Amino acid sequence: MKSNSAVTSNKKETWDGGGIKPFGASYGKMMMWFFIVSDALTFSGFLAAYGLTRFKFIDSWPIADEVFTHVPFVHGNYPMIYVAIMTFILIVSSVTMVLAVDAGHKMQKNKVAWYMFATIIFGIIFVGSQAWEWKTFIKGSYGAVKTTEGKILQFVNAEGEQIALSDFVTTKRTDGREQHTKENGLWFEKEPTIATYSVDQIIEAYNTHPEVQVRTELINLETKKKTILSREEGSAQLAKTRLVVEGANLEVNEYGNTIFADFFFFITGFHGFHVFSGILINIIIFFNVIVGTYEKRGHYEMVEKVGLYWHFVDLVWVFVFTFFYLV
Repeated sequence: MKSNSAVTSNKKETWDGGGIKPFGASYGKMMMWFFIVSDALTFSGFLAAYGLTRFKFIDSWPIADEVFTHVPFVHGNYPMIYVAIMTFILIVSSVTMVLAVDAGHKMQKNKVAWYMFATIIFGIIFVGSQAWEWKTFIKGSYGAVKTTEGKILQFVNAEGEQIALSDFVTTKRTDGREQHTKENGLWFEKEPTIATYSVDQIIEAYNTHPEVQVRTELINLETKKKTILSREEGSAQLAKTRLVVEGANLEVNEYGNTIFADFFFFITGFHGFHVFSGILINIIIFFNVIVGTYEKRGHYEMVEKVGLYWHFVDLVWVFVFTFFYLV
C-alpha cells in the first residue's frame, strides 16, 4: 500500500513540475515562457531575413510613406497615420490586459471581466484594421507597368507627385479585351482578373500628355526619392512594357520590388494569426471568468498566463512596425 501511494504521489509531482518552481513560477507559467522564447526566435528569423533582403535590394525597395497612406472613409494622402492608430490600439489593449491581471491578483472578478472584454474589443479592432490594410494594399491605389526586365514603372505629374493611371488614361481599351466570366457565355467559367487598361492604352495616353513623366523603382540614396526619367527616357522604358500592374500580390507589386509584398503578407499575416489566436483564447478565459471558474480555484493565474502571450504579441508588433513602416 505504501508503494502504491508513493507512485501516485510521484505522478502528481511530475505533472506539477516535479515540485520545483524556477524563479518562483508555476509549471504552467514556465511552459508559457518556453513557448514565448521559441516563438520570439521564429519572429527573429523572419525579421532578420526581411532585413537582409531589404539591404540587398535597398535601391529598389518600396518607400513606406508612399505605400501606407490611407485612412478609412477619408480621402487624401496621410502617410503612416492609420498604422500609427493601429499600433496605439494594440498598445492600449496591453494596458487593459495588465489591469485585468492586477484585478485578478486582488480577486476582483467583475473588474477582471470588464478589462478582459476591453482587451478583446481592442484586439478585434486591430485585426479588422489589419484586414482592411491588406485589402487596400492588394487593391492598389495608382497602378503601374512592368517591363520585360522585371522593373516597375510608375507615373508622376509635373510636380513629381505620383498619379494614378485613371488620372491620364481616358481612352477605351483598343484591344477589345473583355473579362471572361461564366455570365458572358464563354465556354470556360473564369480567368485571372485582367487589368483595367491595356499596355497600348497607357503608352498612347503617355504620348498625348506631355506633363506626365515616368518614375522608376530605383531610389536615389541621397535624396531618398525614386528616379524620375525624362520624357525620352520614359518612352524608351515604356516600349519595354509587358504587363499592367494594379495592386500587389505574391507575383507582382505596383509599389516596387515584389519581394516586399511577399514579406509583408507573410510576416504581418503570421503576426495577425497570433493576434487572432490570442483573441480566441481571451474569449474563452473571459467566459471562464464570468462563470466563476477562477474564483472557485482561488486564483486567476490563467489570466496572467494569457496576459504574457498577449504582451508578447504586442511587443512583436512593435518590431514589425519598426521594420516595415519606420526604417
